[in-house]
Order: sequence, then C-alpha cells, then structure tokens
Amino acid sequence: MERTDRFLFGIVAGVVVLVCVAFTVALTRPAQSYKLEDSPDGVAHNYLFALQSEELERAYRYISPTIKNYPASSSAFTNLVMENRWILLNNVDEAVTLQVESSSIRDSRATVYVSETRFQHGLLASSQDFQTFRMYLQMEDGEWKIIDADTYWLQCLRLEEGCQQ
Repeated sequence: MERTDRFLFGIVAGVVVLVCVAFTVALTRPAQSYKLEDSPDGVAHNYLFALQSEELERAYRYISPTIKNYPASSSAFTNLVMENRWILLNNVDEAVTLQVESSSIRDSRATVYVSETRFQHGLLASSQDFQTFRMYLQMEDGEWKIIDADTYWLQCLRLEEGCQQ
C-alpha cells in the first residue's frame, strides 16, 4: 500500500470512529422525563416538557387559576394552544432543547430561568441559537403554579381583552 493510500485510509477510519462515537453518545443519553413537582424548577420543566410532548391537559395543570384570562377547562386551553400553535408548539418539529438553569424564590413567588438552544441544520451549514427566558410562579395551596412567562406562554392570558377563540 502506498503512503498516501494509508493516510487516506486513516482519515476515513477516523471519521467512521467519530461518527460511531457520536451516535453512541446520542443514543445512550437518558430520555427526558417529568420531574418532581415540589419546586418551581420542576413545575417549569414539566410545563415545558408537556408542551413539547403535546400533553396539553398536563400542561394546563401547571397554570395558575388566578391569572386574568385563565381558560375555563383543559379543553379550552387545548383549543387556545392549537389555535396559537406557532407560538407554543413551534418547537415540536425543530431541534430545540430547553433546560431549567436556575431559580430564585422570594416568599411565595419564584422566577425560573430557562435556556433554549435551537439547532438549525442547512444543506451547507448548521448553527445554534441560544436565549434565556424567565417563567414566573407562585405558591398556591401548597403547589407551585405558573402565572406568566416571557415565552412559551400565550400573551392573551394577561391582556385585558382576553383570548379570542
């Protein structure tokens, strides 16, 4: 075998090994699941995971009934989400990860900081976009409930005119 052939073979073998390692790492990562609901972090994570999993009845359970335009039922919430799918569920078909980073609690209120990483794959290039947003919760009857959020939230829930269906 010539020297250049061995060099080329080495490069190809290295690439194959790297691809195998990448697949192994990706496939052995634990699947995302629900967390305990005893903290603002857990409730925020579960709400976002329920939205991504399109388990909208479960997502509805994490919303505070004290918000201005609280949907009267889980089916009303489901209808709102489906009508505004581009706001809340736009990430189902995209490569997006959401990670609760931290939280701060003051009395019966909490702010949870969530990082969103959006992976975009193109024919010639790939990129990642990062953003951090806040979710606001309050303690109600011993449970943390979401009262507002910067994103993954229907803004009409806080508007005076409410949500038009």
